Amino acid sequence: MRLKASFDMSGFSAKNQVILTALKKYGMIMADNGSAMYLSGAPDDRWDNNDLHNLGDLHASDFEVVQMSPVYTSGNVPKGGDPRIASFTATPNSLSSGQSATLNWNVSGASYLIVAPGIAAVRGSSISVRPTATTTYTLSATGPFGRSQQTVTVTVH
Repeated sequence: MRLKASFDMSGFSAKNQVILTALKKYGMIMADNGSAMYLSGAPDDRWDNNDLHNLGDLHASDFEVVQMSPVYTSGNVPKGGDPRIASFTATPNSLSSGQSATLNWNVSGASYLIVAPGIAAVRGSSISVRPTATTTYTLSATGPFGRSQQTVTVTVH
């Protein structure tokens, strides 16, 4: 959706006019997440949240639909399988405090992988960890049609 070129921004602060100008030029992606016309963005301490709340005065009628295709219904939603985690192992899976272990995985059909706790997004097929206590690691593999998870525990003596 794009803010209509005719929308009068004069009643808004200069900072909000920057946002409104971007909405007129570039538009926004509309997602149906339950709220009625709720604008959201990345949190940042440089924003004045009280000023941003003035953007709540915008109405759906202030926007125009730029692209409406495709509209997904239960009959045309793309389908596919969840990513497949063939294996997720730790070598060694038991160690003394201060030693390292290697987490290894074999995954297909994933766009990105996350290992938790404390590691975040990963590439490749392995990573070295040095747990200070017994830790259960979770590998989350996310693809275009879903997510799969598998866990492995590294025991620290």
